[in-house]
Amino acid sequence: MNRLEPLLTFQVITDTHVTADPEHEYNQNFGRALQDLVLHAQGSSGIMHVGDITDHGFPGEYEEVRRILEQHQAALPQLWYTLGNHDVGLGHWESRLAMYTSSMGMPGPYHDHWIGGYHFIFLGTEEGLPTFCNLSETQLQWLDRKLGENASGSSEADGQLEGEPFTAESWKPAFVFLHQPLKNTVAGSLESQEWYGVTQDQELRAILSRHPQTLLFTGHTHWELEVGNTMFPGNGQTATMFNAASVAYLWTDADERKTGSQGYYVEVYADKVLVRGRDFTTGTWIEAAQYEVAPLPLTE
Repeated sequence: MNRLEPLLTFQVITDTHVTADPEHEYNQNFGRALQDLVLHAQGSSGIMHVGDITDHGFPGEYEEVRRILEQHQAALPQLWYTLGNHDVGLGHWESRLAMYTSSMGMPGPYHDHWIGGYHFIFLGTEEGLPTFCNLSETQLQWLDRKLGENASGSSEADGQLEGEPFTAESWKPAFVFLHQPLKNTVAGSLESQEWYGVTQDQELRAILSRHPQTLLFTGHTHWELEVGNTMFPGNGQTATMFNAASVAYLWTDADERKTGSQGYYVEVYADKVLVRGRDFTTGTWIEAAQYEVAPLPLTE
C-alpha cells in the first residue's frame, strides 16, 4: 500500500435496515459499525450511506436511526444518504419520501456535493417500487451533466479528447452512489440471483460509458465482500462498480443469509483510489476485498 497520506478519505456503508426495536440485531450492528468508524476514520471527509437506512420507512425506525447516530455523532464525520427501496417502497410514495428527506436532511431523491475537490453524486428512485429503482429522464440528464463538471461547475474538459484514455495527470475520479446495481455486474446482481434493479439499466450504462473515471457504489444485494465479483472492473470503458455488502446482515453465493456486518474504507490519491473492505463485527480488514482503481496505462 502507498504509505503517502491520501488526499481524501471516506467510508461507505449500506443496508442498515434499522428497526423500531433498540435491541434488534440490525440496530446493534449499526451502532457497532459506527463505533468502528469512530475509531478508524479519523480525518475522514464523510460517510456515504447507500440506502435502506430503515427496514420499512416507519417513523419509529427513523427515531431509532437518530438515537443511534446521537450516541456517536460527536466523533463521526458527516453522513450523506442514498434512497433505498425499503425506505420508500412501502406505502404512499410522497409521504415516505417526505419522511426520508425530513429525517435524514437530504434535499430529495438525488443530490450531489463537492467534497475536498471531488464530486460525490447520489442517485435515487423517483417512484415507490418494491425492489427496483426508477430514474427519470431528468435525473439521468442531470447525472450526465454532473459527471462532466469540475469543481467550479463548468464542463471538465481539461484538454481531454472524447475517447482518449485517461492518464494519471488527467484522471480524477467521481463517486456515485445508487442503491440498486446494474444487471450482471457486481455480486448479487446476476440475472439468476434477481437482485439487480435499475429500470433504466441501459440508459444508465450509456451515461457511465461516457464517464469511465466514475466509481459506482451500490447496495441492495447484501452479498458478502469475500466473493469474487465484489468489484466489476470498468477497464476504461465504463464505471468501476462495487457491491458494498450490508451493515445489517450478509448474503452468500450459496444463496443463504449470513450473520455479519461489512463496509468500505476508501482512500483517494492523486493517481489511484484504494477501496478496503472492513468487517465491522470482528473489527478487521477483509483481505479478499482490497482493491486499487487507477487509469489504464496508455498503449502504443
